[in-house]
Amino acid sequence: MSDTNTILPSNNRTSQPFGETEVNKNTSIIYKSDAMQHLLKMVERVARSNANILILGESGTGKELIAKAVHERSHRRNKPFVAINCGALRESLLESELFGHEKGAFTGAYARKIGLAEVATGGTLFLDEIGELTPGIQAKLLRFIQEGEIYRVGGKEPIQVDIRLVSATNRDLETEVVKNNFREDLFYRINTITAHVPPLRRRREDISLLINYFLAQGNNKHLNRGQQMSEDGMKIMTRYDWPGNVRELQNVCERLQILSEGHTIMPGDLPENIRHPDQKVVIDDYDPTVTVHELEKRYILKALKYYDGNKTRAAHALGITIKTLYNKLHEYGEFDNFAVHSRPKM
Repeated sequence: MSDTNTILPSNNRTSQPFGETEVNKNTSIIYKSDAMQHLLKMVERVARSNANILILGESGTGKELIAKAVHERSHRRNKPFVAINCGALRESLLESELFGHEKGAFTGAYARKIGLAEVATGGTLFLDEIGELTPGIQAKLLRFIQEGEIYRVGGKEPIQVDIRLVSATNRDLETEVVKNNFREDLFYRINTITAHVPPLRRRREDISLLINYFLAQGNNKHLNRGQQMSEDGMKIMTRYDWPGNVRELQNVCERLQILSEGHTIMPGDLPENIRHPDQKVVIDDYDPTVTVHELEKRYILKALKYYDGNKTRAAHALGITIKTLYNKLHEYGEFDNFAVHSRPKM
């Protein structure tokens, strides 16, 4: 195996070893660090089982890629891989998306809808941000896992579903169980196997590989700018802690390809927060003309800007749930500006 490893899902019936040389920019995992090698060896071992897997890690570390790697190394590889973000939808909408609904089940239900759990039958269902589930959905999910059947919203007949469940969260679910925010019985059902995805700051030897990969595969390479990183620029990028992890790194590389002056990215081309990471957001001084509502809005938007548009990390830092943050952004009319994980132009 070469120093650089590319992890790809196999499209063949015969499972392929990790470390293939072909690159697929949508599903590949680039690494040479021991931390990632240990993780992916475990993925190789557990993929062929039917055990439910809980993937833990900070936002942007690539938890969905790990889930796809599990799926593609399993006997379910030729069946669907279906993903749903549990933190992005209200409870009623999430239940409908997950389990489906019957015609006339509620206002606007003009036709029967097949839920994602049913779509995924035979394959893998990936529940991202599972720690954001409300108690009501947790109870229904537990029944679904235990019985292997679902009820569409408004439906009376059980529907048998055969899925392999892979879940992910950046929350400490054991602590959430102690706080009674997450059901203990559900917790033990979803984490037969637990996989920890290391943050990028704990696999710094992978940063330069990822930068070169993103610059080579980026959507803006046709601009013929920002094709490679200078040595000094690479040192700065490697020292940075990347709180948004691989997703943040990818977004920065994409912006550099657009904004850099020349073929080689120089230190001066790098964002200010990467060149000077110790600089913090300064809270506005008291202004008697500013209401608490406006101050809250400003502070939340500053947090999102500071965390490069990473909503999960910003919500955690602000001490609110991701669902509360989504609601606030809708209230401010700012949701569309943060729909994609990248720093908005503010």
